[in-house]
Amino acid sequence: MNKVVGRAKHLNFRGMSFMWNVVYVIIALVVVKISQWLWQWSNPNSKGSGKLPPGSMGFPIVGETLEFFRSSGLLEIPPFFQKRMLRYGPLFRTNILGSRTVISTDADVIYEIFRQENQSFIQSYPDIFVKVLGKDNVFFKTGDIHRHIKHATMHLIGSEVSYITPQMISNLKPETQEKLIDHFKTFNIEWFQSPFALSTWKTVYKVLRARKEAVKIINEALEKRKDSIEKQGDFLDTLLEEMKKEGSIFYKESIVSLLLNIGFVSRDSTSYATALTVNFISKNPRVLTELKREHEAIVQKRDDKEPGLSWEEYKNCMPFTRMVIYESLRLANLGTIIFRKAVKDVEVKGNKVNHNYSYIHSPKYLIRRYTIPAGWIVAVAPSVVHYNSEIYENPLEFNPWRWEGKDLQSPGSKTLMVFGGGARQCIGSDLARLHLAVFIHHFVTTYDFSVVQECEICRVPFPFFTKDLVINISPKSPS
Repeated sequence: MNKVVGRAKHLNFRGMSFMWNVVYVIIALVVVKISQWLWQWSNPNSKGSGKLPPGSMGFPIVGETLEFFRSSGLLEIPPFFQKRMLRYGPLFRTNILGSRTVISTDADVIYEIFRQENQSFIQSYPDIFVKVLGKDNVFFKTGDIHRHIKHATMHLIGSEVSYITPQMISNLKPETQEKLIDHFKTFNIEWFQSPFALSTWKTVYKVLRARKEAVKIINEALEKRKDSIEKQGDFLDTLLEEMKKEGSIFYKESIVSLLLNIGFVSRDSTSYATALTVNFISKNPRVLTELKREHEAIVQKRDDKEPGLSWEEYKNCMPFTRMVIYESLRLANLGTIIFRKAVKDVEVKGNKVNHNYSYIHSPKYLIRRYTIPAGWIVAVAPSVVHYNSEIYENPLEFNPWRWEGKDLQSPGSKTLMVFGGGARQCIGSDLARLHLAVFIHHFVTTYDFSVVQECEICRVPFPFFTKDLVINISPKSPS
């Protein structure tokens, strides 16, 4: 009996030993698999013969997203870019918002990316943008649609300029128009902050609700207009006429999303630019004096002193105002970062290196070339270019005279990309500059003002006000 029990214990021990061996093997395989995954995460390859830009992919899953959303002041390059530019140069790889990403802060590379729009690169934004703006939003459409949309929006630029919402949909009831404006105010870019903060998701909820209500109002206005034979001469009429044309790119949903986008941009980005322009002007008496001189001269040349600014006056009579607008937009840097996606492997100019492969500025060294793999997100940072001391003398100084003698008719260039660039340059670029010009004209010819509270702005990474600009205004005294 004792022998049987002993044999049973021996067999049981051998069984337990076998089971523990299996467990050890499984644990070892899991550790190997996790180690392999971590290695692949930290050391991605381009799946081809090309070499990836230098950089770090950060922590698994979250990547470097936390640091990407670290706040900075208005007139400084965000620390996320600064740190990596010093270590890797103006072209580097990272992982933000769950996407493998190559970031460029180099003017030539950014220009080339914009130039290859719809060929090597297409517009692509993180999933949170799609969630907030709507997956069917025309903003995310690729191909030739952007050119057609920009052509249609030129209707908003007329000989006289009024508020943007009546120009879009002119026959809304006053209370409905006020609600739509309020929804546009709520539907702002301040939701684009760290996804790991609870406040971000509260803001996202408010934005989604505002978008839903705004879409409802625009839909109702569109349905009423479709059934009406009376024309209002506004942007909605223009889009409905475009929709009737053979082969039109416009349909009901695209019209609604376009009106939503324009309302959002005009109430958010343009208002930021306007407030910052006033802030810059208020700190520079010499600039304000020159603006007053230019616009008072425009008024004095009129037979009738009362009418609004004419198209002729806007195009030909305010060269200094254009210089102020360009300088304000350069410093405001509203488009901190712009996203694209590579549709094929693309070789780009890399960083200047010495024999130790450390980043340097000297032009006598070779320039490495790197590959952006197909499917990777490409994030360009024009804001870094605008603060580059090698391009702009004293780049953080508000100096409109730096634009003297330069072509100020186009909305951008290789060294000024406040509206992006290439085939998908911002459709509201002309409208934004016109808005600022009209505002400045009435502001300096009609009112006196004084600053009560200076504004404070931070970037996370897009700019938003932490303290509003407060001014006292009063009708200008007759001279």
